[in-house]
Amino acid sequence: MTPTINCILFDLDGTLADTALDLANALNATLEHFGHPALAFEKIRPVVSHGGIALVSLGFGIHPDDPGFEERRQHLLQVYLDNICQSTRLFPGMEQVLEILCQRNIPWGIVTNKPAWLTDPLMAALPMPCSTEVIVSGDTCEHRKPHPQPLLHACELLNTSPGQCLYVGDAQRDIQAGKAAGMHTACALFGYIQEQDQPLEWQADFHLKRPGDLLALM
Repeated sequence: MTPTINCILFDLDGTLADTALDLANALNATLEHFGHPALAFEKIRPVVSHGGIALVSLGFGIHPDDPGFEERRQHLLQVYLDNICQSTRLFPGMEQVLEILCQRNIPWGIVTNKPAWLTDPLMAALPMPCSTEVIVSGDTCEHRKPHPQPLLHACELLNTSPGQCLYVGDAQRDIQAGKAAGMHTACALFGYIQEQDQPLEWQADFHLKRPGDLLALM
């Protein structure tokens, strides 16, 4: 790798793993349960990285303080948990990236806003070429991304300095968190980018069209 980078941290949804279909199915099952029509997958996919609140808002056209919102969110999350790894896979090329990291003894980890009660069963069910050395979920620390605390916590667990770490994510909050933590940052353009997003303006150090582009940094 480049001399100043000796570990890589990944966002989970939309960066390491393609979770969109399982989450879209959970949203459509929730819509059906509450008497609403299903949405096309293409409309749901860009919103997946933003979690259950964003999905319920998209599907039902309501806000978190509206009556019935939390009931719908909890239903969605339960359906998702019950079917958490039916269609989820590593993004094409990501398995090779992880294999090379492990072969070269380069530590890697996950920093996600997904709560641990969803992160842990997903990571346990997801076929991986080698195990990660650290997982920081959305409820591991007091703050979540875009706050840098989860990324700094991951560095502490890996016994490495932030300036020697690369954080890869597909949302603006990922790049903001990485920069605030003093890390190198890479934007996963293959992830769940919304139409109105301007990822080239997020000032990431690198832009990845596919996971394999990480290999050029090694």
